[in-house]
Amino acid sequence: MSFIIYPAIDVRGGKCVRLLQGDYNQETVYGDSPVEMAKQWASQGAEWVHLVDLDGAKAGQPVNDEIVLEIARTLNVPVQIGGGLRRMEDIDRYIQGGVSRVILGTAAIQDQPFTERVLEKYGDKVAIGIDARNGYVATHGWLETSEVTAEELAKALIAKGAETFIYTDISRDGTLEGPNTEAIVQLARATGKNVIASGGVSVEQDLLDLAQYAGDGVGGAIVGKALYTERVSLPQALKRIREGV
Repeated sequence: MSFIIYPAIDVRGGKCVRLLQGDYNQETVYGDSPVEMAKQWASQGAEWVHLVDLDGAKAGQPVNDEIVLEIARTLNVPVQIGGGLRRMEDIDRYIQGGVSRVILGTAAIQDQPFTERVLEKYGDKVAIGIDARNGYVATHGWLETSEVTAEELAKALIAKGAETFIYTDISRDGTLEGPNTEAIVQLARATGKNVIASGGVSVEQDLLDLAQYAGDGVGGAIVGKALYTERVSLPQALKRIREGV
């Protein structure tokens, strides 16, 4: 399995922002145009772009969907989107509009029948976003914590056809403290599926360390703040991963 770096574009109020540990009160704006930001990452060699509709995650339905669809139409690389996807018509619109992968988070916990229908209809175009706090799955834009462990959720959804998981350790998100590599690798090994790491990447070495586990199913990492603060250079990180150094 190859290891993919996913530059993250979190959209709130039509702008490109980053939150600290999912806290809507701790926001930094990194650009007025998510579309231009997406083009920038693509021009630097990104193989995928990761989009989050932060307003949508909070509202329970897409809010910045026009921006997402514009990015999907104009970019020459695939995009994945999460945030507020709890209705089939919204997912249909994204997939038909050129989005390559949709991410189910809260819905995967709270509406299993819906999740099963989406997996049945779109298969590998679906990723399950598992956002964990102390090992337990968080929902509603990280505002609530469930009583289900990340591994329990993953195994239940694999039985329904899930192939890709995005694992976020909320305690590491936006902190530049490094990813929770142990938990990510554990989930990949326990499920035998593609697990994308999210949260905490601060330096290139974090990506190289994760890439060592590509054979175990760690298929990539989502990187946000480290790219925006230039602690990680996307072209250089891609080059080092390709060269295995």
